[in-house]
Amino acid sequence: MFLSAAEIANAQLPGLSTAERAIKRMAEKKGWQSRPRAGRGGGLEYALDSLPAEARAAYVAKHIEAVEIPAAMAREAAAEPEAASVTGGAANARDARLALLGQADRIAREAGIGHKRADRHLCDLYNTGGLDIAPWIRDEVKNLHPRTLARWRAAANAGHKSRLGVDRGAARRGTGVLDRANDGQVRTHILALVAKQPQLTAHHIRSIVADAFPELKIGDKVVQLPPIRTFQAALNSWKATYRVALEQIRNPDNFKSTMRFSARVANPASRLNEIWQIDASPADVMTTEGRRQAIYVCEDIYSRRLVALVTSTPRAEAVGLLIRKAILLWGVPERIKTDNGSDFIAHATRRLFAALGIDHETSAPFSPEQKGHVERAIGTLQRDLMRTLPGFIGHSVADRKVIENRKAFSARLGEAPEDTFQVALSAAELQAHLDTWCRDVYGTKPHASLKGRTPFEMAAMAVGGIRKIEDVRALDMLLAPVAGKNGLRTVTKTGLRINDTHYIGGFLDVGETVFVRMDPADMGRAYVYTEDGDTYLGEAIAPELAGVDPAEAISRARAEQKRVINDSMAEVKKAARRIKAKDFAPAIQRQALLAAGNGKLIEFPKPVEAHDTPALAAASAATTPIEATHAPEIAAIAEALRSEPPSQNNVQQLRPVETERQLWNRARALEARIAAKEFVEPDELLWLGHFREGSVYRGFLVTYGDEIASPDEVASSS
Repeated sequence: MFLSAAEIANAQLPGLSTAERAIKRMAEKKGWQSRPRAGRGGGLEYALDSLPAEARAAYVAKHIEAVEIPAAMAREAAAEPEAASVTGGAANARDARLALLGQADRIAREAGIGHKRADRHLCDLYNTGGLDIAPWIRDEVKNLHPRTLARWRAAANAGHKSRLGVDRGAARRGTGVLDRANDGQVRTHILALVAKQPQLTAHHIRSIVADAFPELKIGDKVVQLPPIRTFQAALNSWKATYRVALEQIRNPDNFKSTMRFSARVANPASRLNEIWQIDASPADVMTTEGRRQAIYVCEDIYSRRLVALVTSTPRAEAVGLLIRKAILLWGVPERIKTDNGSDFIAHATRRLFAALGIDHETSAPFSPEQKGHVERAIGTLQRDLMRTLPGFIGHSVADRKVIENRKAFSARLGEAPEDTFQVALSAAELQAHLDTWCRDVYGTKPHASLKGRTPFEMAAMAVGGIRKIEDVRALDMLLAPVAGKNGLRTVTKTGLRINDTHYIGGFLDVGETVFVRMDPADMGRAYVYTEDGDTYLGEAIAPELAGVDPAEAISRARAEQKRVINDSMAEVKKAARRIKAKDFAPAIQRQALLAAGNGKLIEFPKPVEAHDTPALAAASAATTPIEATHAPEIAAIAEALRSEPPSQNNVQQLRPVETERQLWNRARALEARIAAKEFVEPDELLWLGHFREGSVYRGFLVTYGDEIASPDEVASSS
């Protein structure tokens, strides 16, 4: 790379003057490599490699693109045995550190300096905000120090890149007192309480736990009962984590009705595929589809090979199809550079690049020169091919005006309009012309930038291997259309709703947000991933589209859901069965007494005076037992019976054995006669007194109340 003296001075590089004349004197004195400047004004340009090392590093650091993780590092990290356990926040931390390591190595390589000096430059730029850093990297690494970079590099070189992933949240998760106390029994007991009685508050649960576990231990160490805030935080977390499973225990009906699944219908490159550039442009021809088509072009910078794709609308799906076409022809690239168009920075595009292990670089806004190779290739395509095709409308408004004027002039001469302008190509025919031109014309034409070689020759003579995807089906799966706009769906009790169709699977968790891809060959199947798209969960099906019996499908989904819940909540169910609701209030009361003074407080008695009103007196009379009201009569009858000599048992029973209902009606009839101040035989009074003390009378009294029997009931029982 060569720079003019003015460009070097304006860059304000360390160790160099900011005056153009001083730069020229230093270049002459130091013997910098130079060449005549081709631009306007002439003069000399100086090789970047001739600049002092510190100045080279500073210049390289100022002109590097946004920091991203190198694909080679990402592949090596993913291949490590430890990588399987690196997920979530730990994976983000690892990737951020690898991205910064890759950037430091890049500065050292392109500036031709050692790692220590490159690390120092990178840290200075990073800490002062002088680098274009992806936000997720800045979130993971707040500050950077050369020693830190050196430690990361040592771990990476030793084959332990996965150790750079540190999930701080995971380190604390599950380590609290409530999680570990009494070998997890406290946690199980709390979940059982929530399942048994959802209305219990954190205060209630804390008291019950304190009563159930007088001594909390973690290992052999006795610990104190955590404060109420700890209980509240744990309950909020566990209720969210086990929401569906707890609902299945504490409210099976609600679980079945709301949650259980139910059936319902310009970068140089030194090797092949090191970097590709892609861009899009409207075609300069009209097609029979009635609108201008968009053309996506991909160029391998090393060989200058081209691949083009015709599409009706510019969108992320077109980018994916272009990449698929290029990968099947050439192999997998290391980097792809694009502009900031919505189709290139869409979530689907970034997700595809990440899944394929491809670095994605974007040029600065309004800077087409940063991807000048593909810009020039598209210009060549438009000027060389499009002018020869029917339906050509010109490269600009001025060209179009000339064509329109020629049509009007031809009409005055009596020529048919189709003789001057004709729309005869379909989109498929335009695609065929593009493929032929890219392969047979552009691909076999010598290029000055390739020192007279053709793209075909550059690719054929390239040393080294290429990365090929052997399983094309796997590539097609990454390109499969997502559900809706962003692929995210929330699981309901009817499964996943996609295009008014419901997809079910027993592995789904009601209320969970998942990422869904559709099977392009079978719309009855959907492939479900975690929300971030990194973990495959399983395959959901729409029975009516997949040709599966809906009843059988929902039966299997329910069985799988039941198995998952049972596996995760077996201990909680056992504990819930051992807990009795009648124990809640006593436990809370005991803890309240202990909190008030260890149960040793005694209340002093206060003076008591009788309180009575006429209404209370009347109510007391009404509740007085019959025996007390007729005490004299009953006593006299009892004495007379005792004084009579026993007679022979020659009495024949006139009434059969009475049922409990008949006994109750008989008692009510006697009470009605007494209330009406009628005469009642003494033996009947004795029987009534004994019967009212029994459980039969009290049971009927609780059930039917104490209304006095009607005259009809009196007659029927007598």
